[in-house]
Amino acid sequence: MVSGSSILVGAYKTGKSGGITPRKTLLLLLFLVMVWGINWPLTKLALPDVPPVLFSGLRTLIGGALLLFIAMRHREKLQWKRNWPVYTVLAIFNIIGYYGLQTVGIGYLPAGLFSTIVFLQPVLLSLFAWLWLGESMSVLKVVGLLFGFAGVAVISSGGLEGNLSPLGIGLAVASALCWAIGTIYMKKKSAQLDSLWTVTVQLLIGGVVLSAIGSGTESWGDIHWTPSFIGILLFISVFVIAAGWLVYFKLMDSGEASTVGSYTFAIPVIANIFSVILLGESVTLPLLIGLVMIAVGIGLVNRKRTIVVPVKQACDNRS
Repeated sequence: MVSGSSILVGAYKTGKSGGITPRKTLLLLLFLVMVWGINWPLTKLALPDVPPVLFSGLRTLIGGALLLFIAMRHREKLQWKRNWPVYTVLAIFNIIGYYGLQTVGIGYLPAGLFSTIVFLQPVLLSLFAWLWLGESMSVLKVVGLLFGFAGVAVISSGGLEGNLSPLGIGLAVASALCWAIGTIYMKKKSAQLDSLWTVTVQLLIGGVVLSAIGSGTESWGDIHWTPSFIGILLFISVFVIAAGWLVYFKLMDSGEASTVGSYTFAIPVIANIFSVILLGESVTLPLLIGLVMIAVGIGLVNRKRTIVVPVKQACDNRS
């Protein structure tokens, strides 16, 4: 837990005095993709020991409580009277909507199809960032996002069998929308917010609501407090929930939403790799093809346009 607290403090301090360096950005992106990728197979391992909604509430509450311990050192940055409406909106979209709808909806659709629809989020995020934040939208970026989403679809193609529930599809789309809208709103309001308090409060509000819903629909007696479950719960609470959301906020605050969002396409790749390691699932051709497509997509989204300078202007600049 000490090392977890150190990571949280480090993530909070990163970029406080300005923008994040390219090297730190890359390290934070790698951390985020890794922990959010391993979250999927770890969750699958934990679910036999805990009802899903209570699990969502527990992990967000523990993550929020850990961050609260750190955030209390900076009480003056909470600014509750000014920011409580923003905190509430973020909790509704990023925690209650995203996690709640996802937890319920995955029971209505094959996991592959559900995750494919949820990872419409980077495409929606880029569209909303273009419409509401004024971020640039080039042909290369559009093609890259479509390549990335297609790669996710290819990876998830093994789970497309079975009955297609309109309710399940609707919940998956709603989950993706909640994640995209919450991210855009968070970036739009970032100038008035402290990143640590923003993540802390939305986790606590969302955790309380999800735990209350779980308490009314599920039984606490169905939780099996095995060492394996406790270890997974603590890892997800500290690294996936608390550190993951704090890093995600920092990245969004320091760069273009569409650019950061494109890297989340790599999460299903990491999830599949760890599923092979932890769950004994096999390496498939769709996984390899999807990996290449996602890599191409991320490269296109992040490709910088070359600015051609006339020879005469270049010579004038030198002189």
